[in-house]
Amino acid sequence: MTAQRRPLVVGNWKMNGLRQDGVALAQALAEKAQQQPVAVEVAVCPPATLIADIGGALDKSVVEFGGQDCSPHDSGAHTGDIAAPMLADLGCRFVIVGHSERRSDHSETDSDVRAKATAAINAGLCAIVCVGESGAERDAGQTLDVVGDQISGSLPDGLRSTDVVVAYEPVWAIGTGRTPSAEDIAEVHAHIRTKLADISPDLAEAVRILYGGSVNAENAATILAIANVDGALVGGASLRADSFWTICSAAKADSDG
Repeated sequence: MTAQRRPLVVGNWKMNGLRQDGVALAQALAEKAQQQPVAVEVAVCPPATLIADIGGALDKSVVEFGGQDCSPHDSGAHTGDIAAPMLADLGCRFVIVGHSERRSDHSETDSDVRAKATAAINAGLCAIVCVGESGAERDAGQTLDVVGDQISGSLPDGLRSTDVVVAYEPVWAIGTGRTPSAEDIAEVHAHIRTKLADISPDLAEAVRILYGGSVNAENAATILAIANVDGALVGGASLRADSFWTICSAAKADSDG
């Protein structure tokens, strides 16, 4: 791994947590970061209602934080939406866009994801752009085509390497306890790297590609050792400080990925 691709582990808390539990979890992570330093970058993305409190709990900690979604619009008559500048105003560094649960539950298209990523980048955030195939698409042998099309359709033009992180999350693996084989993960991540090279060789070299989909404390070391895996987007296991920090500790800054 080049010095430019420092591993990144992101906890996606999804729609979980009230203020007391969320702050307690963030405080526990801040304590672990101080007592058990890791050589990788760590961030959490709590529900929008918790971001301000989590930001306070993580003040002066190396653990960063972000949002789980943003509007393609900076302001206006968009009831219930959250603008990227609002997230930046709270101190967020990251925002997840295009997660499969957004694509399926809210019918988000690649062009929707591209617009959200553009808004995030314009607000100074790093967009974590998610891609991944369904079980039916995998069974039909369409994985590389689907993921490649999502990369082409979801990434804005004129990207800098600091603007974006790509997260490969096979839809059929999210929350199921199932994961692809190491060979399958390596194949998809290499394909994503190739698609990034079609955009820019420099982008392909520097952009981090995370794996997500039932990452846990038991399988993290194996997954994070795979070529072109530059970290993880962690769901359920990020809701427990011990398991999440075990995953963070499994990511090595000097990986050959």
